[in-house]
Amino acid sequence: MILKASLIWVLLLLLAILNGAARNALITPRLGEQAGHIISTLILSLAILAVAWASIGWINPNGRRNALLIGATWVMLTGAFEFLAGHYLFGNSWEKLFADYNIAQGRIWVLVLITSFVAPLLATWARGR
Repeated sequence: MILKASLIWVLLLLLAILNGAARNALITPRLGEQAGHIISTLILSLAILAVAWASIGWINPNGRRNALLIGATWVMLTGAFEFLAGHYLFGNSWEKLFADYNIAQGRIWVLVLITSFVAPLLATWARGR
């Protein structure tokens, strides 16, 4: 189950990269940085929900606890990628990486992590599993 969930997370990673490229190329130039961040976060959150709904049958969690374990796995993989690759591979400062979590500054990236955590559970419930 965790292997399947991890494979689905790779798909989510690819969608996140495409979403970021679309934000930088299409949304931010027209609407500005803050609006681009918010719209992109909402789009990615909806994509995560859709992928969870489409893939939960294949992942096949056995109950609510396993669905939450899948969500926790997705959150841990996302955090590890964002901070480790973001800093060591892409050269972003730690301050820049943590800035996306500053809700007081209008940064709502944490919504992606919350969505990643609950999406498998919601999909399991919606699919009647």
